Amino acid sequence: MTPVIELENLEVRFGKRAILKRLSGRYSGRAIGLLGPNGAGKSTLINTLMGFLRPASGTARIFGLDVRRQARAVRSMVGYMPENDSFIAAMSGVRFVRLMAELAGLPREQALERAHEAFVYVGLGEARYRNLGTYSLGMKQMAKLAQAVVHGPRLLFLDEPTNGLDPSARQRMIRLIQEIRDQGNMHMILSSHLLRDVEQTCDQVLILKDGEVAAYCDLEEERRANRRFLELETRGGNGSFTAGLEGLGCEVAVGGGERLKLVLPDGVEVRQLYELAAAKSVQIRRLQHKRDSLEDIFLKAMGGANGRL
Repeated sequence: MTPVIELENLEVRFGKRAILKRLSGRYSGRAIGLLGPNGAGKSTLINTLMGFLRPASGTARIFGLDVRRQARAVRSMVGYMPENDSFIAAMSGVRFVRLMAELAGLPREQALERAHEAFVYVGLGEARYRNLGTYSLGMKQMAKLAQAVVHGPRLLFLDEPTNGLDPSARQRMIRLIQEIRDQGNMHMILSSHLLRDVEQTCDQVLILKDGEVAAYCDLEEERRANRRFLELETRGGNGSFTAGLEGLGCEVAVGGGERLKLVLPDGVEVRQLYELAAAKSVQIRRLQHKRDSLEDIFLKAMGGANGRL
């Protein structure tokens, strides 16, 4: 299967400084989160994949198309929601999105029809004839999403899509992104400094640090693994309960205050823990799965882990 993105010794330099340092890898997720601290190279990577920056060496391919030699074909199949506003303030929303659709290669009449559909889709149908300069911040973010999807791209780049949004507007944006992901018509690369945005919308994550790949992992695999990692708070706990857990094949760590951390082996279910507790006259007062898996992955990557987790 052709990967969505393929990097081959990709290096991008600004003057004498290397921003991206010989990146290599094949990435095929439906929705890939792009994470990293400021200056890690996230925006540079997106701009290179879009053809706005020319690699100093190496190359990248999108659906098998080389971004250096086939830039026009690449741009026809991608949509881009930039972090910063790039509007013509005196132009109406629908006219602007129609222009973006035409630039992406749609015929004029089809571009206008799709522009109206895109505005209704993002919830701005009643505001599509207003000038963009009159839009609120949340409306501008939705308009940026409309122009990114209007031509039906195969790959959608979202750069800080919830930037500056209040909680209500952020949730609307997240729901739209999830809907786009779940429809299955587009692949997505979402760059954000908010871990929760990535965790809510992406199934894989690529973490950059100092222009290099610090980690790449499948979040669904991590979530499945985390469902096997439990924290228990008990009452009346005793050594026989812990021994019974170990007898089931669990890895057990005993904490203070009758707290236990354990990893369930394959074939052992949570109900068996309650059955064991009842047999040992132990109360399980609280049981929770491990949380903040993406935060753990990110912190591990920032601590110097290199390569695939």
